[in-house]
Amino acid sequence: MSSIAPSTVVVAPPPHSDQPDSLHNVFVYGTLLADDILRVLLKRIPQSSSAVLHGYQRFSIRGRVYPAILPVENERVTGKVLFGITNPELYILDMFEDVEYEKSVVEASLLDGSDKLRALTYVWNNNRYPGFLYGEWNFEEWKQSRMDEFVQMTGRFVEELQLPEPKSRVATYESFYHKEGGDSPLIT
Repeated sequence: MSSIAPSTVVVAPPPHSDQPDSLHNVFVYGTLLADDILRVLLKRIPQSSSAVLHGYQRFSIRGRVYPAILPVENERVTGKVLFGITNPELYILDMFEDVEYEKSVVEASLLDGSDKLRALTYVWNNNRYPGFLYGEWNFEEWKQSRMDEFVQMTGRFVEELQLPEPKSRVATYESFYHKEGGDSPLIT
């Protein structure tokens, strides 16, 4: 398992944050299930609980190593809810999810038997790639084959956030996963 030493990241939330001390619950279902990714992004591992999101389905994305979810009747997505996410942390997650996803409020069912709770999650919103969603994305397979390189890419993204004009996460991802000087992605 790879890990990157924590560094200080100063990322301010957008000026329109109306309640600076708000804490959020966030349902995660893909790469953010990995503690190593959370540690790089948030510099901590938030308290969490396993959860299910009913009425959604998780898909693989052609040309990407991370998944997407879309509303699909009678389907469900397993993941976890991160508790106590601060506004600055939520801003980092928003930047990380970038334009391919839309932040939505959902009701997740915790697996510990407690009631449903409202949480934010990121739903696929990238209509530029119709037909790019396929099959079921598997966290354990990703963890074994792609997590170490994704941790490295996430570290580059965090470094970019500190720059006056940072690259988007999608741009960071695409430059990381493309061969130098070529147009073909390193992934299929």
